[in-house]
Amino acid sequence: MTPPKPGNLRRIEGIGPKISGILNDNGIPTFAQLSTTSTSQSQTILSDAGLSRISKPDTWPEQAQLAAAGDWDGLEQLQDSLKVGRRA
Repeated sequence: MTPPKPGNLRRIEGIGPKISGILNDNGIPTFAQLSTTSTSQSQTILSDAGLSRISKPDTWPEQAQLAAAGDWDGLEQLQDSLKVGRRA
Protein backbone atom coordinates (compact mmCIF):
# COMPACT_ATOMS: atom_id res chain seq x y z
CA MET A 1 0.00 0.00 0.00
CA THR A 2 1.32 3.45 -0.91
CA PRO A 3 1.21 5.84 2.05
CA PRO A 4 -1.23 8.73 1.53
CA LYS A 5 -0.25 12.37 1.71
CA PRO A 6 0.14 13.53 5.33
CA GLY A 7 -3.11 14.75 6.79
CA ASN A 8 -5.33 13.24 4.09
CA LEU A 9 -8.20 12.37 6.41
CA ARG A 10 -10.07 10.75 3.53
CA ARG A 11 -7.75 7.78 4.05
CA ILE A 12 -9.83 7.00 7.14
CA GLU A 13 -12.69 4.62 6.36
CA GLY A 14 -15.95 6.55 6.65
CA ILE A 15 -14.46 9.98 5.85
CA GLY A 16 -15.02 11.44 2.41
CA PRO A 17 -14.19 14.87 0.98
CA LYS A 18 -17.11 16.66 2.64
CA ILE A 19 -16.49 15.27 6.12
CA SER A 20 -12.74 15.82 5.74
CA GLY A 21 -13.41 19.48 4.99
CA ILE A 22 -15.74 19.80 7.96
CA LEU A 23 -13.17 18.23 10.29
CA ASN A 24 -10.50 20.57 8.92
CA ASP A 25 -12.82 23.55 9.48
CA ASN A 26 -13.24 22.40 13.09
CA GLY A 27 -9.50 22.32 13.78
CA ILE A 28 -8.86 18.65 13.02
CA PRO A 29 -6.60 18.58 9.94
CA THR A 30 -4.20 15.77 10.86
CA PHE A 31 -4.29 12.08 11.72
CA ALA A 32 -2.68 12.85 15.10
CA GLN A 33 -5.41 15.35 15.98
CA LEU A 34 -8.17 13.00 14.84
CA SER A 35 -6.66 10.19 16.90
CA THR A 36 -7.15 12.24 20.07
CA THR A 37 -10.61 13.51 19.16
CA SER A 38 -13.30 11.68 21.10
CA THR A 39 -16.02 9.86 19.25
CA SER A 40 -18.60 12.08 20.93
CA GLN A 41 -16.80 15.23 19.79
CA SER A 42 -16.66 13.94 16.21
CA GLN A 43 -20.34 13.00 16.43
CA THR A 44 -21.18 16.52 17.63
CA ILE A 45 -19.27 18.01 14.69
CA LEU A 46 -21.17 15.75 12.29
CA SER A 47 -24.50 16.58 13.94
CA ASP A 48 -23.83 20.32 13.79
CA ALA A 49 -23.12 19.93 10.06
CA GLY A 50 -26.30 17.90 9.53
CA LEU A 51 -24.32 14.76 8.68
CA SER A 52 -24.90 12.57 11.72
CA ARG A 53 -26.80 9.98 9.67
CA ILE A 54 -24.15 9.71 6.96
CA SER A 55 -21.19 8.47 8.95
CA LYS A 56 -20.39 7.06 12.36
CA PRO A 57 -17.01 8.04 13.84
CA ASP A 58 -16.69 5.07 16.21
CA THR A 59 -13.42 3.76 14.70
CA TRP A 60 -11.91 7.04 13.51
CA PRO A 61 -9.57 7.54 16.50
CA GLU A 62 -8.22 4.00 16.19
CA GLN A 63 -7.73 4.32 12.44
CA ALA A 64 -6.16 7.77 12.80
CA GLN A 65 -3.74 6.52 15.45
CA LEU A 66 -2.44 3.86 13.05
CA ALA A 67 -2.17 6.42 10.24
CA ALA A 68 -0.39 8.95 12.47
CA ALA A 69 2.13 6.25 13.40
CA GLY A 70 2.66 5.40 9.72
CA ASP A 71 1.36 1.87 10.28
CA TRP A 72 -0.26 1.57 6.87
CA ASP A 73 -0.32 -2.24 6.99
CA GLY A 74 -2.07 -2.16 10.36
CA LEU A 75 -4.52 0.42 9.05
CA GLU A 76 -5.25 -1.69 5.99
CA GLN A 77 -5.86 -4.76 8.16
CA LEU A 78 -8.22 -2.83 10.41
CA GLN A 79 -10.07 -1.34 7.45
CA ASP A 80 -10.48 -4.79 5.90
CA SER A 81 -12.60 -5.66 8.94
CA LEU A 82 -14.76 -2.52 8.68
CA LYS A 83 -17.80 -1.66 6.63
CA VAL A 84 -18.25 2.07 6.01
CA GLY A 85 -16.04 2.82 9.01
CA ARG A 86 -17.90 0.50 11.37
CA ARG A 87 -16.96 -2.87 12.74
CA ALA A 88 -18.55 -5.50 10.52
